[in-house]
Amino acid sequence: MKKIYYLATCSTCADIMKEANINEQSGFVLQDIRTNSITAKQLEEMKKLAGSYEALFSRRALKYKELGLKEKQLTENDYKKYILEHDTFLKRPVVIIGDKIFVGSEKKTVAALKEATG
Repeated sequence: MKKIYYLATCSTCADIMKEANINEQSGFVLQDIRTNSITAKQLEEMKKLAGSYEALFSRRALKYKELGLKEKQLTENDYKKYILEHDTFLKRPVVIIGDKIFVGSEKKTVAALKEATG
């Protein structure tokens, strides 16, 4: 399976997709999480590959500050709940290629993704 979870309005996602040649023509399933929300089952699959819900959680989201989550001790169930409630809490993009997952936009992640997509 080759799939990407992204936001169509996110320029960082668009740049990464272009750099790594991620599109439908290269065999990827594209899921804009704003128009096609992730399901609990999809999130569970991501968690299995990433190791935890926390690894998929974005602390950069504006809502993270708005909701005062920085001051709280969040559990795995909290991370799961927030990601399912609002798409901005998913660290983007999330790319799955077979049994490998690439989460976020850090340089080393993007470099590994580009290597994986050839």
